[in-house]
Amino acid sequence: MHTEHPDAAELAALREAFASANGAALGWAGVHAFEAQHGVVLPEPYRTFVAEIADGSAEGPPTYGLVPLAELPEDWGGGRPERVLGRPFPLTGTWLWEDDEDTPEEELDEAIEPVFNDGSIVLGTDGCGMYWHLVVTGEHRGHIWLVTGEGASPFGDVFGGTTAAPGFAGWVAHWTADKDWFDAEG
Repeated sequence: MHTEHPDAAELAALREAFASANGAALGWAGVHAFEAQHGVVLPEPYRTFVAEIADGSAEGPPTYGLVPLAELPEDWGGGRPERVLGRPFPLTGTWLWEDDEDTPEEELDEAIEPVFNDGSIVLGTDGCGMYWHLVVTGEHRGHIWLVTGEGASPFGDVFGGTTAAPGFAGWVAHWTADKDWFDAEG
C-alpha cells in the first residue's frame, strides 16, 4: 500500500475502473485547497484519483456511489458534530460498540463520535448507516474502514475477513472484481 507517492499500476487500475465515471476530476488546485482548509494531506492513490480521475462517481464502490471529496452521503443525517479531519482517526482495531460492556453507557456516544468524525473522509454508503471511510490522519492513514451504527472495522486482507488488499486501490480492485466485501473464509 503506497500512501505517500502514487503508484503507476494502481492509478492505471483506478482509471480503468472509473473509465465511465460521471464525476469530473477536482484538479490539483482543488485538492490543495481542500488539504489546506482541513490541515491534511490526502493519502495516495486517492489524492491523485480525485485530482486527475474523478471527484465522486454515481457508480460504486460503494453501493450508492463514491461521494465527492468535500461532500457526505445523503443519508449522513444532520445534527452530527463538526468533522475534524486533522484530528487523528481514533481506532487501530475493530470496535463493536454494540457489544462493548467496558465503556459506561453514558460515555459511549461521546466515545463513538470521533470514529465517525475525526481523521477520515467518507467515501460513501452501502445504505442502512454503513459508511466507508478513508483514514487521512492517524496510525491507520490510507486504510479503509467500515463504520456502522453497531461498530467499526478496518478493511483489507491484513485485518482478516476479506481477501482484498488494504487501502483505496485494494478496495476499488475488490469491488471491480465483483467480490463480496467480506469474502475470506473463517
